[in-house]
Amino acid sequence: MSTIHVDIVSAEREIFAGEAEAVFAPAQLGEVGIMPGHAAMLAQLRPGEVRVQMKGGEQQAFYVSGGMLEVQPRNVTVLSDTALRAHDLDEAAVLKAKQEAEDALKDRSGKLDFAKAQAELAELAAQLQTIQRLRRRGG
Repeated sequence: MSTIHVDIVSAEREIFAGEAEAVFAPAQLGEVGIMPGHAAMLAQLRPGEVRVQMKGGEQQAFYVSGGMLEVQPRNVTVLSDTALRAHDLDEAAVLKAKQEAEDALKDRSGKLDFAKAQAELAELAAQLQTIQRLRRRGG
């Protein structure tokens, strides 16, 4: 089976570069799967998990805070403000931040940017979902 070159880049650095059999990413309209030879495509990503299927079936998981996905027949590029290897996510810190965000949303005193708090909560929920999927797969 042929491969496709994958680059996952955050605002600070390159997180992953290598050859893969397939890439799965959380596009705004639903998860997309990309294989070698895929038609050119540009899609906006929502917060969630990007999975890179390596030769032999092994998968590597990454968390992205959203961003853009560019697909060319031989290349896939994921650009995100925040991108981390899924195993680098700290579940305790994410749970604490999620609780703080939920508490802030309950506080209707007007000191809160409601849209910003909702976006932060959605991102934290996506991080937790990524951690839980990684745990289920035994990673």
